[in-house]
Amino acid sequence: MERPDRRTVLTAVTGAAAVLTLDTVTFASTGDGHDGRTATRKVTGHLPPGAPDYVYLPVDVPPGVREIAVSYAYDRPSVPAGTQGNACDIGIFDERGTELGGAGFRGWSGGARSEFAISAERATPGYLAGPVRPGTWHVVLGPYTVAPQGLAYEVTVTLRYGTPPPGPTPRPVYPPQRARGRGRAWYRGDNHLHSVHSDGKRTPAEIAAAARAAGLDWITTTEHNTTSAHGAWEGLWGPHPDGELLILTGEEVTTRNGHVVALGTDPGVFIDWRYRARDAAFGRFARTIHRAGGLVVPAHPYATCVGCNWKFGYEDADAVEVWNGPYTPDDEMAIAAWDASLVAAVREGRRRWLPAMGNSDAHREPQVVGLPQTVVHADGLSREALLAGIRAGRSWIAESSAVGLTFTATGGRGKHAGIGERLPVDRATPVTIRLEVSGVPEGCTASFVTDQGRLYETPLPAAGTGTVEWHTTPSHAAYVRAEVRRAATGGPGVPGVMVALTNPVFLG
Repeated sequence: MERPDRRTVLTAVTGAAAVLTLDTVTFASTGDGHDGRTATRKVTGHLPPGAPDYVYLPVDVPPGVREIAVSYAYDRPSVPAGTQGNACDIGIFDERGTELGGAGFRGWSGGARSEFAISAERATPGYLAGPVRPGTWHVVLGPYTVAPQGLAYEVTVTLRYGTPPPGPTPRPVYPPQRARGRGRAWYRGDNHLHSVHSDGKRTPAEIAAAARAAGLDWITTTEHNTTSAHGAWEGLWGPHPDGELLILTGEEVTTRNGHVVALGTDPGVFIDWRYRARDAAFGRFARTIHRAGGLVVPAHPYATCVGCNWKFGYEDADAVEVWNGPYTPDDEMAIAAWDASLVAAVREGRRRWLPAMGNSDAHREPQVVGLPQTVVHADGLSREALLAGIRAGRSWIAESSAVGLTFTATGGRGKHAGIGERLPVDRATPVTIRLEVSGVPEGCTASFVTDQGRLYETPLPAAGTGTVEWHTTPSHAAYVRAEVRRAATGGPGVPGVMVALTNPVFLG
């Protein structure tokens, strides 16, 4: 049966943010006569501009429910140019509650789906299978943007009863934490990827195939605000004619004040996203990422999408994503800000500095998995070794696996240092910086950037392979990093598109 309801809106505060909570949707107890039946309730309402970030619809689930299904819709009125229209996300929490960081999370699809279902045996991608236990569940709406006219919504909740009793919940098969590699070597990875488990269009199998085709050794699955993909990779890591593919688990924690990649967290660990910078909650969830063995990596900090700019600061970060997908002006801004952080670390005498990363953030065709990719020097092809290499800055970024690079500094009595390392010589000691590149497109230039700015730039051979040397001292350059770029095409003062970027070598 279906019964339309008009629900009044109540104001409440939960966790770290103000929310709206609607009146509870109730269903009759199943009883013996409800086998094989369904019951449906429909809720409609209207949200004004400036609505809270999250709107909770409590649903009293009686005993005997096999499956809960939810669908929703909202209006999309025309708005003037430059004005945000309506966009509304959706997810659900079970009877364990909506406490921030609590155990009640059962799934999130953002705006990628208009309906989902959860039962013990299965769940829509983005959601977690498991028993539909009795109690108060909460459908959560996220009015991401609201038009000046407001946002009219409709939520339909269907409970399915019946026999036989629910079957067992499949035990997730998580990817192994180690793969057969080449020992201590450079490994290529893409650590920001989306599948059908959030707003991507590729299946896990298609992503794994694309990663192998891109010459990658490892990837990280990072769906928006859900862990449902962690157990979706069974059989995709190997064995394979092209070798094993290491698949790490993580999440893109998508808040209203920026996105952060929780990179390499323990499988099944969920990181909450329902807070803003003003709530002073991010430090708590950064610690949760670290306790789960992962890295905190702010993603695309200068991206132009609503809510994408990073507002939480970098005190808790282990690295920063300065290059996201095809190279654009917001990547240029991210690199400039990152470089300024290196200068600040030198000026303040800090040994700790923030390494740079690059990832594709690929969602669908024609977005390219592995454009760009982070190349990490690690003791082996394992979660522990790769995350240690990223944390230490022993890495560089390439537009594809065709690009090869080595970058070193030598000086003093046979001393040398590589990417992410420090060359321990006196301030006046002559130092030789050496960059070797291969596989770069025709017309590229190589340059060396220091705390004093870009001090050396030279064209690379047309063949795409060459060696560049530069001489300096620690008194002249506290660090040196390398960039390889295509020829500039945007006019005077507009740099060319990045082909490769290294983390720095520190001098002195």
